[in-house]
Amino acid sequence: MQDRFLTGEALPPIMPASSYLTGRLAHRVLSGSQEGTTGMTTDAEASAPNPTSRRGLFKAAAVSGATVALGFPAVVRAQTPVKWRIQTAWPAGTAGYTQFQKYCASVKEISEGKLLFQPFPENGVVGTFEMFDAVKGGVLDAKHCFSNYWPGQMPVSAFLSSYPLALDRPDQWETWYYELGGLQIARKAYRAHNMFFVGPIQHDLNLIHSKVPIRSFEEFKGKKIRFPGGMISEIFSYAGVSTVILPGGEVYQALDRGLLDASDYTGPAVNYNLHFGDVAKYIIMGPPSTPCLHQPVDLMDLTVNMAKWTALSKHLQEIVIAVTRQHSWDQYAYIQKENIAAWDKFKAQGVQVIRLSEDDIQKFRRHAIPMWFKWAKKDPLAKEAFVSQLAFMKSINVGYVPDSMLVDIDGKTKLTL
Repeated sequence: MQDRFLTGEALPPIMPASSYLTGRLAHRVLSGSQEGTTGMTTDAEASAPNPTSRRGLFKAAAVSGATVALGFPAVVRAQTPVKWRIQTAWPAGTAGYTQFQKYCASVKEISEGKLLFQPFPENGVVGTFEMFDAVKGGVLDAKHCFSNYWPGQMPVSAFLSSYPLALDRPDQWETWYYELGGLQIARKAYRAHNMFFVGPIQHDLNLIHSKVPIRSFEEFKGKKIRFPGGMISEIFSYAGVSTVILPGGEVYQALDRGLLDASDYTGPAVNYNLHFGDVAKYIIMGPPSTPCLHQPVDLMDLTVNMAKWTALSKHLQEIVIAVTRQHSWDQYAYIQKENIAAWDKFKAQGVQVIRLSEDDIQKFRRHAIPMWFKWAKKDPLAKEAFVSQLAFMKSINVGYVPDSMLVDIDGKTKLTL
């Protein structure tokens, strides 16, 4: 696809800078400060309060006026903007890709043209499952992708997004990342691979679209189903599923040709955009208490090549962090709205929603919890992430996992790390 900033087409305003940026960050954007042209923004620096006074803004305006009189704007205008090539996992033409394009446009607006994100859809430069190495090696400058796609490169990625029957609300994951150490764990993991983890990005739960009815835990046995790999695939393999790994853009063809019996992917809006309802007439969900048993909060993230990140001025780093967090909730809210219409569209296609029972959920839980512990033992960061998440799940505030549940498949042997 032809990129809008390359064609010179005007990009629509997304939100005024004051809506995204406050305090010290707003002062830097409005004043054009170039403080910290190298060096990485820490979490403490990004969140440190430093309100900008009205008097300070008037001073900045006065200084700017003086600069105009001296003729310096010609120098500023001559500065070449920083351009990044960024690929998303969202296929073109989906609600997710629409939000990704808006995100890239907002970076240009908020940075006042100093930083440009050139957007590419799924497979726009490299294959979806090649994006990790592409960013690491500098083929791409950044990736906007699902956080759990990299269990082979980083076992901890199994704990950077939701997994079966664990934390299952967007606010819980936001709390874990920004208040319980998750952001630091993710950044440490990616730093070892020459990348900087900017932050998590919310969107939706995941659905299973099936060509055949699956009405119980037992009926998963023998089915060939697309899953993202890692811990999730292993848990479903215990139910007798033959798991397949495919990017979202290839699911329709695989279902249509009979290469799959069913496929997990994202939520109703994006899956409707991908025409899953044309080839799979059943959607498999959990009971109302657990609508999605395997990935209730399917997180994405923005991850940047480390050399590209450290080359940014500090105020541009802070803009990327702030706009990415805003994008996370903008994307989430937009997709939830689109989901409402998508359910009616699926119904009009004759798609039937099948809900598993509470007993089925308990059977999956019996296999899921031992798998949590297995994956936590794969490396130190995976263990660190899981230990903090387990403590959160056991807290009175959440209360999902009493000690009596932490047993192996036999129902007796206590699980330990």
